[in-house]
Amino acid sequence: MPHLPQQPAAGVSRRTVARATAAAGLAALFGAATGTARAATRFGPRTLDVSVPSAALGRSAPVRLILPSDFGTRPEKKYPVLYLLHGAHDDYTSWTRETDIEAFTAGRDLIVAMPDAGPTGIPSVWRGGPDYETFQMKEVPALLARDYRASGTRAVAGVSTGGYGAMAHAARHPGAFTAAASYSGILDTTAPGVPAIMDAIVARENLPAASLWGNPVFNLLTWRDFNPRARATGLRGTALYVSQGSGVGGGGDPLPGILESALWPSAQGFARTLALMGVPATTHFYGGGGHDWAHWKPEFRASWPVLARALGVPE
Repeated sequence: MPHLPQQPAAGVSRRTVARATAAAGLAALFGAATGTARAATRFGPRTLDVSVPSAALGRSAPVRLILPSDFGTRPEKKYPVLYLLHGAHDDYTSWTRETDIEAFTAGRDLIVAMPDAGPTGIPSVWRGGPDYETFQMKEVPALLARDYRASGTRAVAGVSTGGYGAMAHAARHPGAFTAAASYSGILDTTAPGVPAIMDAIVARENLPAASLWGNPVFNLLTWRDFNPRARATGLRGTALYVSQGSGVGGGGDPLPGILESALWPSAQGFARTLALMGVPATTHFYGGGGHDWAHWKPEFRASWPVLARALGVPE
């Protein structure tokens, strides 16, 4: 005898069943079904902040997530992840504060993850201090795979020190990302003048300069180990996008233009190294521009085809 479909129990209306189904979908969307509800704070239909207990940092640290539009209704589906890294003296909320990333990714079937990188935005292994590389490369992905159905397909992009992080992560962990994009990133940390910039970023947060990688002369091997240009061979096989402005002076606040121009030579050197090694990269070096979101937002849009193809989502 064939099995008949079960009917709702007597006294339970279709409306009640529908409400329960919707509630279950919302619970799955915001983590209640996975035991993460107490650590997640909802900010919109798809956006939430999750506090991640981190052994690498010795504390819990936040990551902002934008979930796919159909996350709550497709419990069997896994999604690729786009990691977006923030810059110096900013935080993990910057991409949602400064861009339309929530609207832009609606309907594109991917998870957007924006992890904390500390006040300097340098997501590295600090000398005797926090290990933001492990936090971003292992602990956050483990959370996403366990609780948010992340697949193994990942791409990473970042601005300023986050651009450094995108290329450093991809170079130091070959094959971890299908694509990496840098917008005004620090791509050669040992280029003339760049160690002083790194020291200034650290000092602005009232931290000892040597607390990052030590002295750039006496600890040169450590500086090289964390240098995207020195580790460029690890980028082979990863789709790359690199953009940088020349930062010539303009009206208004001159500081963004000055900083952009200071990073121009290191970005050029990074691109030359890739070319000499035969590592393909899409580059956009443009005249003018500043070290600010006014220029990074259009650069993200310009890089999107590279990221989308690598993630397997619509352009």
